[in-house]
Amino acid sequence: MVVDAENVRRSRWPNLTREELVARTREWATREGHELVIVFDGPTPEEAPDLVGSGNADDAIVELAATIDGRWWLVSSDRDLRLRVGDRPERLLGGGSFVRSI
Repeated sequence: MVVDAENVRRSRWPNLTREELVARTREWATREGHELVIVFDGPTPEEAPDLVGSGNADDAIVELAATIDGRWWLVSSDRDLRLRVGDRPERLLGGGSFVRSI
């Protein structure tokens, strides 16, 4: 599962903190049995293998998508990003729907 951090974080008010997003998403992924990558615009809130910081999260997600073999999910409501990754993800989840489930 690849999560567009800022898109998900800002999909509810008040916004989740970066740390809240990471903790709640990790708990969800563990409970649901998903491997996880959370991609941030800018630095990550901590150093960890499941967190990716970048100058542009959308570009980083598109690059990552090109390297993933097998089935994976994308969590983002960003229409442009969804178009850029095409049919590579098995499932697309909106940021708002996802944040309500975590």
